Amino acid sequence: MLRSGLILLLLSCFSQMSIAQTRPETALFEGKIGEIDEDNIFRSPDYFNWGGSIVKAEDGLYHLFYSRWPRATKFTGWLLFSEVAHAVSENPSGPWEYKETVLQGRGAGYWDAITAHNPKIKYFDGKYYLYYISSNLGDSSFTEDELMEISLEGYSHPRWKILRPNQRTGVAVANSLTGPWKRFDDPLIEPSGPITTLTVNPAIDKGKDGRYYLIVKGDKPNEPNFVRNQAMGIGDSPTGPFIIQPDPVIDYMDTEDMSLWYDQKRDKYYGIFHAHTFIGLVSSADGIHWEKAEEYEIMPKEIKRKDGTSIIPDRMERPFVFRENGEIRVLGLAIKKGDDSYIVTIPVQE
Repeated sequence: MLRSGLILLLLSCFSQMSIAQTRPETALFEGKIGEIDEDNIFRSPDYFNWGGSIVKAEDGLYHLFYSRWPRATKFTGWLLFSEVAHAVSENPSGPWEYKETVLQGRGAGYWDAITAHNPKIKYFDGKYYLYYISSNLGDSSFTEDELMEISLEGYSHPRWKILRPNQRTGVAVANSLTGPWKRFDDPLIEPSGPITTLTVNPAIDKGKDGRYYLIVKGDKPNEPNFVRNQAMGIGDSPTGPFIIQPDPVIDYMDTEDMSLWYDQKRDKYYGIFHAHTFIGLVSSADGIHWEKAEEYEIMPKEIKRKDGTSIIPDRMERPFVFRENGEIRVLGLAIKKGDDSYIVTIPVQE
């Protein structure tokens, strides 16, 4: 009897060990995405607000760097008149208060002559790095009135077809969030390998090997339809140079707006993105070879409010994850609904 009981006990222990070994990793988002109220919505009366990312500074405050452009330029003004702005809050999910404009297009003669858009703010080794995208009209001169004409006509304007492929990713560097911000004469990375035409919407983090992993979006090569790929560039410095890897991060569907982080606790890289109808998640053991994460579809195109209602956006893009002490605290999203656009910073429960 004693022997049979011991056998059953051992079998039970082996069974529990087997279950533990095959159990999925602790959920990152499942059951943790909170509901919002007005404190979590950041809109401006005279500007479209869009995207952005958050960093906590030595002052104990949370700093949001985001895109904004005048409502008078229409929503298509992002490619002509966007600027990178800076807001602050005592809480990483808001409410946010505009503080200053940080970057604008530098004018004719620069690679980043027109617009400053889709920022990511990072702190590496004692310095702040503000990644952004911009464009130019080549050697063509232009006036503010001509830019407004392009902005109001939008995608069908002939010069839009110059501005779009001239988009590149760049970085500005400062010792403090108050600046001054040093910008560079050349963009950070050019399209190659699994992307062509443009390099935009940067996402970056420092990997476990001390190198820097940068994801940028471009067009999918040899693709007759309008499909965007996500490519990985790796460099030894936050300012590059970055070498684009031959394998794409995502090329099996049209996606945008990646945000990237290395999770030390799980020893894994994660990338969050939008796929038009949902927010998705991919993961990688080495930062080079990527696959769909266990939690692949994070959330549908719906944001729940504390009052029981929901926001059903026309567009829900620019997902961003803010982590503190290794734990996800906020999921940021850019929302367009009707003729309005704003940023939502959703609390994520521990």
